[in-house]
Amino acid sequence: MVDLSLIQSVPYSTFFILGLSFLLSFVTLLTNRLLTNREQMKAWTQEIAAWRADSIKATRTGDKKLMAKVKKQQKQMMQLQSKMMWQSMKTSFIWFIPLMLLWWFFLTPLYTKPEIGPITVAALPWFGGEPLQLTYFYWYFLCSFFSQALLSRLLGMSMGGD
Repeated sequence: MVDLSLIQSVPYSTFFILGLSFLLSFVTLLTNRLLTNREQMKAWTQEIAAWRADSIKATRTGDKKLMAKVKKQQKQMMQLQSKMMWQSMKTSFIWFIPLMLLWWFFLTPLYTKPEIGPITVAALPWFGGEPLQLTYFYWYFLCSFFSQALLSRLLGMSMGGD
């Protein structure tokens, strides 16, 4: 049996979960990149943005001809938004079960003591007097948010301005 007590103590647990969150973010972003047609997504985004601009312009100016055009295209734009949603959800569907299994069968037993509950895996000293004590759930959440943002930027996967 492997002794896991080292990765259960701060700072090892802090860095272990940080590394795990980077690894999982990288794998999910890579999966997203492989399964998503980025050029198609970009084209759809531009088409929807142009339609929204026309819709706003028609509403502000009261242009009935433009409003009729916008209303005529509305169903098509809703379908495009639905396709975009599906494209972005594919990765979530693929990784949901494996990630839940990882949490349920590895992280929860590793970082929870039956007698006291979740243990502290990270202490953030820059929040005033006493360090902020974080359990694996909150620390993973923060690390995942950070790693997802950083890696998506580095890999050119940000949803904003491609």
